[in-house]
Amino acid sequence: MSAIAQTLSGIVGSEGVQVWNALDELTRTRLGRAIAPTSQMECVAYPQSEAQLADVMTWLHRHRGRSLPFGSGTKLGWGGLASEIQVGVSTARLNRLIDHADGDLTVTAEAGMRLVDLQAVLSQKGQFLAIDPTYDDQATLGGIVATADAGTLRQRYGGVRDMLIGVTFVRADGKITKAGGRVVKNVAGYDLMKLLTGSWGTLGVLSQLTFRVYPLPEASGTVVLTGKAEAIAQATQTILSSALTPTAVELLAATTVQTLELGDGLGLICRFQSLAVGVQQQVAQMLAVGQTLGLGVDSLGGEPETLLWKRLREMWEAPARQPLITCKIGVLPAQAVMFLDQLHQIIPQLELGQIHAGSGLGMLRFGSEAITADQLRQLRQRCQAQGGFLSILEAPTPLKQLLDVWGYSGNALALMKGIKQQFDPQNLLSPDRFLQDL
Repeated sequence: MSAIAQTLSGIVGSEGVQVWNALDELTRTRLGRAIAPTSQMECVAYPQSEAQLADVMTWLHRHRGRSLPFGSGTKLGWGGLASEIQVGVSTARLNRLIDHADGDLTVTAEAGMRLVDLQAVLSQKGQFLAIDPTYDDQATLGGIVATADAGTLRQRYGGVRDMLIGVTFVRADGKITKAGGRVVKNVAGYDLMKLLTGSWGTLGVLSQLTFRVYPLPEASGTVVLTGKAEAIAQATQTILSSALTPTAVELLAATTVQTLELGDGLGLICRFQSLAVGVQQQVAQMLAVGQTLGLGVDSLGGEPETLLWKRLREMWEAPARQPLITCKIGVLPAQAVMFLDQLHQIIPQLELGQIHAGSGLGMLRFGSEAITADQLRQLRQRCQAQGGFLSILEAPTPLKQLLDVWGYSGNALALMKGIKQQFDPQNLLSPDRFLQDL
């Protein structure tokens, strides 16, 4: 055992440290896709309390040890390659429920608690956390916040930062910091909840999180529309400008529609969740819209509906041993349908494509051997020309080394660099994982 591993064992116990060669193959594979080939990770520490986490970070700071925070590791393959990492710090064993104030519709839990476990607790009180991320059966709360992975429910409930109302995290120097709480307040200075959401473990290690939660809906129904781009665009505009209140409105590329065996052409799937009578009325209205436009129409409820949304989510969950190319994109919502339609013509290798109709945020997937770095650059330019962006979440390491993974072209780089300098002046937390120039 290395000197670092031995020292950390004195902090978290011998069972709380695993040297690299002792890690299971899946964890090594996931970590290997998150760090640069030049990194020599010695071990992973698994603190079991916030105090232990703070002690680990204090020791690493004192000895300038570079660390990579993570939860269960499901999204370690996303983002940039962290450089010169020595220690992984997992919050997977910080998995306790702290408080569920069901009357106030808030819940506080440790960052390593899995979403599926939290939802099970909340459901006993008829409530749920309105987040629908990838790897929902494995993903931890901290990992969901760090990657801002809200999923399809953002149409009705907003993104992760809209759910988060309190946070506790450990800074790079080991100091424990808290912000927010069980109620929403106006505060001076940084809005730490929003700042830490989507920070990819570069500003601190999340330890406790407080969310607003919602009552479970009484009923649910989904409308599936398929057909030509012009008609799908009209249907999308109709629902977004109407008084209908869908919880999810997703645009699907033709290849995704075929994979899901929903029909031919582009797809629009709308989910309604509310009182039973309200769901029935809204489903009927949306079916009428599709029929008027000559689209293929279908409605789903019960198990078939649940299975559809489960399959749609699982399609993005790439096997850990098969790194594919997954991109997160943003386009103007009004251009989303035509973008998906034209994309297949420009890059026939597209395997999956999905865009949240209300926000223009979406995901694309290509086979690892099917698209070149130049094609990705051209696709990024196309997104940027429409006022959007393209970030490469998942890709084989050699491809990530050829490209700027994030491709950020905005004017806030200096501001972000200044924030990173304040939170982590020695650049010890996930260096180069988010925006290499930081």
